[in-house]
Amino acid sequence: MFVLTQQNSIANHWLADLRNIQTQKNRATFRQNMCRIGEILAYEISKTFSYHKKEVQTPLATAQVQISDEKIVLATILRAGLPFYQGFLNVFENAESAFVGAYRGEHQKDESFEIQLHYSVAPDLNDKILILTDPMLATGKSLNIALKKLLKNGKPKHIHIASIIGSKAGVAYLQENISDNFSLWLGDLDNELNPKSYIVPGLGDAGDLAFGVKL
Repeated sequence: MFVLTQQNSIANHWLADLRNIQTQKNRATFRQNMCRIGEILAYEISKTFSYHKKEVQTPLATAQVQISDEKIVLATILRAGLPFYQGFLNVFENAESAFVGAYRGEHQKDESFEIQLHYSVAPDLNDKILILTDPMLATGKSLNIALKKLLKNGKPKHIHIASIIGSKAGVAYLQENISDNFSLWLGDLDNELNPKSYIVPGLGDAGDLAFGVKL
Protein backbone atom coordinates (compact mmCIF):
# COMPACT_ATOMS: atom_id res chain seq x y z
CA MET A 1 0.00 0.00 0.00
CA PHE A 2 1.29 3.44 -1.00
CA VAL A 3 0.34 6.48 1.12
CA LEU A 4 1.39 9.81 -0.35
CA THR A 5 1.74 11.61 2.99
CA GLN A 6 4.27 9.10 4.29
CA GLN A 7 6.83 11.33 2.58
CA ASN A 8 6.36 15.08 2.84
CA SER A 9 5.77 16.96 -0.41
CA ILE A 10 3.75 19.84 -1.86
CA ALA A 11 0.82 17.39 -1.97
CA ASN A 12 0.45 17.98 1.80
CA HIS A 13 -0.74 21.52 1.01
CA TRP A 14 -3.38 20.29 -1.46
CA LEU A 15 -4.61 17.65 0.98
CA ALA A 16 -4.77 20.26 3.74
CA ASP A 17 -6.89 22.53 1.52
CA LEU A 18 -9.19 19.61 0.65
CA ARG A 19 -9.79 18.96 4.35
CA ASN A 20 -10.06 22.61 5.46
CA ILE A 21 -13.68 23.70 5.98
CA GLN A 22 -12.74 27.26 5.00
CA THR A 23 -11.03 26.50 1.68
CA GLN A 24 -13.73 23.93 0.86
CA LYS A 25 -16.08 26.84 0.16
CA ASN A 26 -14.39 27.37 -3.21
CA ARG A 27 -15.64 24.48 -5.39
CA ALA A 28 -13.25 25.25 -8.24
CA THR A 29 -10.24 25.04 -5.92
CA PHE A 30 -11.61 21.86 -4.35
CA ARG A 31 -11.94 20.18 -7.75
CA GLN A 32 -8.51 21.42 -8.80
CA ASN A 33 -6.88 19.92 -5.72
CA MET A 34 -8.63 16.59 -6.30
CA CYS A 35 -7.25 16.65 -9.83
CA ARG A 36 -3.75 17.46 -8.58
CA ILE A 37 -3.73 14.49 -6.19
CA GLY A 38 -4.89 12.31 -9.08
CA GLU A 39 -1.98 13.50 -11.23
CA ILE A 40 0.57 12.72 -8.51
CA LEU A 41 -0.84 9.26 -7.79
CA ALA A 42 -0.93 8.54 -11.53
CA TYR A 43 2.75 9.45 -11.72
CA GLU A 44 3.55 7.12 -8.81
CA ILE A 45 1.57 4.28 -10.38
CA SER A 46 3.42 4.78 -13.68
CA LYS A 47 6.64 3.72 -11.92
CA THR A 48 5.27 0.17 -11.69
CA PHE A 49 4.73 -0.22 -15.46
CA SER A 50 7.00 -2.18 -17.77
CA TYR A 51 9.23 -0.10 -20.06
CA HIS A 52 11.39 -0.74 -23.11
CA LYS A 53 14.09 1.13 -24.99
CA LYS A 54 13.27 3.27 -27.99
CA GLU A 55 15.30 5.59 -30.18
CA VAL A 56 14.02 9.09 -30.89
CA GLN A 57 15.55 11.59 -33.24
CA THR A 58 16.54 14.97 -31.76
CA PRO A 59 17.72 17.93 -33.89
CA LEU A 60 21.31 16.86 -33.15
CA ALA A 61 21.38 13.05 -32.84
CA THR A 62 19.39 10.04 -31.68
CA ALA A 63 18.53 9.54 -28.01
CA GLN A 64 17.78 6.33 -26.14
CA VAL A 65 14.59 6.63 -24.09
CA GLN A 66 12.50 4.27 -21.97
CA ILE A 67 8.79 4.18 -22.80
CA SER A 68 5.81 2.07 -21.79
CA ASP A 69 3.24 0.50 -24.09
CA GLU A 70 0.90 -0.57 -21.29
CA LYS A 71 -2.76 -0.45 -22.22
CA ILE A 72 -4.60 1.43 -19.47
CA VAL A 73 -8.26 1.66 -18.51
CA LEU A 74 -9.20 4.42 -16.07
CA ALA A 75 -12.39 3.74 -14.11
CA THR A 76 -14.19 5.97 -11.63
CA ILE A 77 -17.34 6.02 -9.55
CA LEU A 78 -19.80 8.78 -10.46
CA ARG A 79 -20.15 11.60 -9.52
CA ALA A 80 -17.62 12.30 -6.79
CA GLY A 81 -14.80 10.60 -8.66
CA LEU A 82 -14.82 12.83 -11.74
CA PRO A 83 -12.26 15.52 -10.70
CA PHE A 84 -9.94 12.87 -9.25
CA TYR A 85 -10.30 10.79 -12.43
CA GLN A 86 -9.48 13.87 -14.53
CA GLY A 87 -6.08 14.06 -12.84
CA PHE A 88 -5.32 10.51 -13.95
CA LEU A 89 -6.57 11.24 -17.45
CA ASN A 90 -4.28 14.29 -17.64
CA VAL A 91 -1.33 11.92 -17.16
CA PHE A 92 -2.57 8.86 -19.06
CA GLU A 93 -3.96 10.83 -21.99
CA ASN A 94 -4.55 7.86 -24.28
CA ALA A 95 -6.21 5.61 -21.72
CA GLU A 96 -9.62 4.11 -22.22
CA SER A 97 -12.25 4.91 -19.61
CA ALA A 98 -14.92 3.13 -17.61
CA PHE A 99 -17.65 4.62 -15.40
CA VAL A 100 -19.77 3.15 -12.63
CA GLY A 101 -22.79 4.79 -11.01
CA ALA A 102 -22.75 3.55 -7.42
CA TYR A 103 -23.96 5.26 -4.26
CA ARG A 104 -25.11 4.61 -0.71
CA GLY A 105 -28.77 3.82 -0.27
CA GLU A 106 -30.78 5.37 2.54
CA HIS A 107 -29.43 4.79 6.02
CA GLN A 108 -31.57 2.51 8.16
CA LYS A 109 -32.34 3.06 11.85
CA ASP A 110 -29.19 1.16 12.80
CA GLU A 111 -27.20 3.36 10.32
CA SER A 112 -26.64 0.41 7.97
CA PHE A 113 -27.06 0.92 4.23
CA GLU A 114 -26.87 -0.93 0.94
CA ILE A 115 -24.79 0.14 -2.06
CA GLN A 116 -26.96 0.95 -5.06
CA LEU A 117 -25.44 0.36 -8.51
CA HIS A 118 -27.49 1.54 -11.48
CA TYR A 119 -25.00 2.28 -14.26
CA SER A 120 -21.83 0.73 -15.63
CA VAL A 121 -19.96 1.06 -18.91
CA ALA A 122 -16.48 -0.27 -19.64
CA PRO A 123 -14.25 -1.44 -22.49
CA ASP A 124 -12.62 -4.86 -22.73
CA LEU A 125 -10.27 -5.22 -19.73
CA ASN A 126 -8.35 -8.32 -20.77
CA ASP A 127 -4.56 -7.94 -20.34
CA LYS A 128 -4.89 -4.21 -19.61
CA ILE A 129 -4.01 -2.25 -16.50
CA LEU A 130 -7.16 -1.22 -14.65
CA ILE A 131 -6.95 1.86 -12.43
CA LEU A 132 -10.11 2.28 -10.35
CA THR A 133 -10.42 5.70 -8.71
CA ASP A 134 -12.76 6.89 -5.96
CA PRO A 135 -11.83 9.90 -3.79
CA MET A 136 -13.02 8.40 -0.50
CA LEU A 137 -12.33 4.84 0.63
CA ALA A 138 -14.69 4.64 3.64
CA THR A 139 -16.19 1.16 4.14
CA GLY A 140 -14.79 -0.16 0.85
CA LYS A 141 -18.17 -1.61 -0.15
CA SER A 142 -18.83 0.63 -3.16
CA LEU A 143 -15.32 0.07 -4.53
CA ASN A 144 -15.65 -3.69 -4.13
CA ILE A 145 -19.06 -3.77 -5.86
CA ALA A 146 -17.82 -1.48 -8.65
CA LEU A 147 -14.76 -3.66 -9.22
CA LYS A 148 -16.83 -6.86 -9.41
CA LYS A 149 -19.07 -5.22 -12.00
CA LEU A 150 -16.09 -4.04 -14.06
CA LEU A 151 -14.40 -7.45 -13.99
CA LYS A 152 -17.30 -8.88 -15.98
CA ASN A 153 -15.59 -7.14 -18.92
CA GLY A 154 -12.41 -9.20 -18.69
CA LYS A 155 -9.37 -10.01 -16.58
CA PRO A 156 -6.91 -7.11 -16.24
CA LYS A 157 -3.17 -7.55 -16.25
CA HIS A 158 -3.14 -5.74 -12.91
CA ILE A 159 -5.58 -3.74 -10.78
CA HIS A 160 -4.72 -0.45 -9.07
CA ILE A 161 -7.21 1.15 -6.66
CA ALA A 162 -6.63 4.82 -5.84
CA SER A 163 -8.32 7.12 -3.30
CA ILE A 164 -7.53 10.55 -1.93
CA ILE A 165 -8.36 9.57 1.65
CA GLY A 166 -8.87 6.07 2.96
CA SER A 167 -9.89 4.57 6.29
CA LYS A 168 -8.14 1.67 7.97
CA ALA A 169 -11.47 -0.20 8.05
CA GLY A 170 -11.95 0.33 4.31
CA VAL A 171 -8.45 -0.89 3.54
CA ALA A 172 -9.02 -4.01 5.63
CA TYR A 173 -12.36 -4.64 3.89
CA LEU A 174 -10.79 -4.51 0.43
CA GLN A 175 -7.94 -6.76 1.46
CA GLU A 176 -10.41 -9.31 2.84
CA ASN A 177 -12.94 -9.20 0.00
CA ILE A 178 -10.98 -8.75 -3.24
CA SER A 179 -9.55 -12.05 -4.40
CA ASP A 180 -7.71 -10.63 -7.42
CA ASN A 181 -4.22 -9.22 -6.99
CA PHE A 182 -4.39 -5.44 -6.60
CA SER A 183 -2.30 -2.46 -5.46
CA LEU A 184 -3.71 0.30 -3.26
CA TRP A 185 -2.73 3.97 -3.59
CA LEU A 186 -3.85 6.61 -1.08
CA GLY A 187 -3.28 10.31 -0.60
CA ASP A 188 -3.71 9.89 3.15
CA LEU A 189 -4.96 7.28 5.62
CA ASP A 190 -7.33 8.06 8.51
CA ASN A 191 -8.02 5.89 11.54
CA GLU A 192 -11.77 6.06 12.08
CA LEU A 193 -15.26 5.79 10.64
CA ASN A 194 -18.13 7.47 12.49
CA PRO A 195 -21.48 5.70 13.14
CA LYS A 196 -22.70 6.77 9.68
CA SER A 197 -19.55 5.23 8.10
CA TYR A 198 -17.98 8.56 7.13
CA ILE A 199 -14.21 8.90 7.41
CA VAL A 200 -12.96 10.84 10.46
CA PRO A 201 -11.35 13.36 10.24
CA GLY A 202 -11.87 12.88 6.48
CA LEU A 203 -13.09 15.89 4.52
CA GLY A 204 -16.86 15.50 4.24
CA ASP A 205 -18.83 14.55 1.15
CA ALA A 206 -16.46 14.92 -1.81
CA GLY A 207 -19.26 14.90 -4.37
CA ASP A 208 -21.22 17.65 -2.63
CA LEU A 209 -18.09 19.76 -2.13
CA ALA A 210 -17.09 19.41 -5.76
CA PHE A 211 -20.48 19.84 -7.44
CA GLY A 212 -23.04 21.10 -4.91
CA VAL A 213 -25.30 19.48 -2.34
CA LYS A 214 -27.60 16.87 -3.87
CA LEU A 215 -31.28 16.56 -3.01
